[in-house]
Amino acid sequence: MIAREGANDIGTAFPLLLTLVLAVLITPVIRRLALRLNCMDHPVDRSVHCIPIPFLGGVAIYLSFVLSSFLFLDIGDPTVQGIILGGGVIVAIGVLDDLYRMPAWMKFAGQLVAALILVGYGIRIDRLSNPAGGFFYFEGWAAPFTVLWVVAFTNALNFIDGLDGLAAGVAAIASTTLLVVGVQTGQPQVAITIAAILAGSALGFLPYNFNPARIFMGDAGAMFLGYTLAAVSVAGTLKSTAAIALGIPVLAIGLPVMDALFAVVRRYRNGRAFYEPDKGHLHHRLIQMGMSQREAVVLMYCISGWMGVSALALSNLKIGPGLGVMAFVFVSFYLGARRFGVIDVERREGIR
Repeated sequence: MIAREGANDIGTAFPLLLTLVLAVLITPVIRRLALRLNCMDHPVDRSVHCIPIPFLGGVAIYLSFVLSSFLFLDIGDPTVQGIILGGGVIVAIGVLDDLYRMPAWMKFAGQLVAALILVGYGIRIDRLSNPAGGFFYFEGWAAPFTVLWVVAFTNALNFIDGLDGLAAGVAAIASTTLLVVGVQTGQPQVAITIAAILAGSALGFLPYNFNPARIFMGDAGAMFLGYTLAAVSVAGTLKSTAAIALGIPVLAIGLPVMDALFAVVRRYRNGRAFYEPDKGHLHHRLIQMGMSQREAVVLMYCISGWMGVSALALSNLKIGPGLGVMAFVFVSFYLGARRFGVIDVERREGIR
């Protein structure tokens, strides 16, 4: 087993590549298991696939992540324990939801439990860098703010999991962004290595999930990816001294975060509950405008990559230019969302 204290000498490429290989090997095994157990995602009104597809891919992502964690991380580290245990809860809730369509409140309760596990293991947002110098300390608000952060990111990835390869690719881009930012800003090695392992898990799953998909990750995979990205940002980026540390993970995971935010606004304006599914997400609109699945996914990869590059720039900028970058990105995204009818889709249903 590889020495943990010398992780800086190992670098980040080896954990990423080995996890990728593990995911490539584990995914077809899980696919065969899903077929044998008849764990199939049958098409519904909101679906873009036309035939049943096995959906236990999230289990493959989680298993490859856990196996690599045993190889490259100190399992006695509270950060590692919290992510593995809480991630297990998230995957279990996701699989149950995929199988039995749990009520929204029950799935939300499971997400709260998983978020509280992180807090219990000391993974919390207890401070943020103050652009004027020093830090803001949350004190008694650390736990509630961390839970809100984790649950929001968990659902954001789940919301965009609507096209073959979309959530896996976006998660790979986001985790790679957090990995590079971590290396550049000297974040804790555990956060850097976890980001590398997560990127490898998503990339190794992607060949089986890209259009035409042979297996779906299901809610289990999408929620686990969002959950772990949130945990990595708390354990690493938000502890950095970057002038706008909060903006770095928000931009790195910006595409699903913004799409989820617009979904809440859109559903409110259309008289729906915020958790009620619709066909107004960006990937739905791109398909409705005539794009193929592959074209829509590649375009969204490009948007996610652009936001990742913005996050990298933000980690090296002072407060003034940093706020300028964030304002430019968010205004651009808002204008694009208005153009594609993402914010108020029911009034623009006829636009193609």
